[in-house]
Amino acid sequence: MSTITEALAEIKTIEKRLQAKRDFVKTYMLRVDSLKDPLEKDGGSEKAVAEAQQAINDLQERICELRQGIQKANEDNTIKIEKSERTIADWLVWRREVAPGQQMFLKNLKNGLTSARQQVRQQESWNRPKATEPEKMLDIVVNIDESKLNAEIETLEKILGDLDGQLSLKNATVMI
Repeated sequence: MSTITEALAEIKTIEKRLQAKRDFVKTYMLRVDSLKDPLEKDGGSEKAVAEAQQAINDLQERICELRQGIQKANEDNTIKIEKSERTIADWLVWRREVAPGQQMFLKNLKNGLTSARQQVRQQESWNRPKATEPEKMLDIVVNIDESKLNAEIETLEKILGDLDGQLSLKNATVMI
C-alpha cells in the first residue's frame, strides 16, 4: 500500500524506466549477422530483447494498477470546500472542465463592464460640441449585480486555492 503521492511518483519513475527499456529494445532488436553479439555473455541479444519486452509489459501493467488504485481512492474519498462536498474524482473533473470556463466567463463579464464604461467616457469627450454647454452624461444600464460578480470571482479563486491545498493533503495521506 502507498499514498496517492507515492503512487504518482512511482508512475513517473516507471515511465522513465519504460523509456530506457524501449530504447534498449530499439538498440538491440537487430544486428548484422557477421558482427559478434554484444550481449552473448548474458544469453544473447534475442534473450535480452525478449526479457526487456516482458519487463515493458509488466511495467505498463503496474501503471494500470496504480492508476486504478488512484481512481478508486479518488472516488471513495471526499473533500468539503465552502458549502460543497464532492468526491476527489468529482473535484478533479470540476477543476479541469468546469472551473476554467467559469473563470473565463466571470472575467469576461467584468472586463466587458470596464470596457463599456471606457467607451462611454470616450464618446462623452468626443460628442461634447462646445465647452459652454452643460455636460450631458451618457450612461449605461448594467443588468448584473457587480458586487455579486466580484464576490463570485473571489469565491471561485478561494475555492480553487483551498482545493489545491486539500488535494495535496489528501494525496499525501490517502492510501491506495
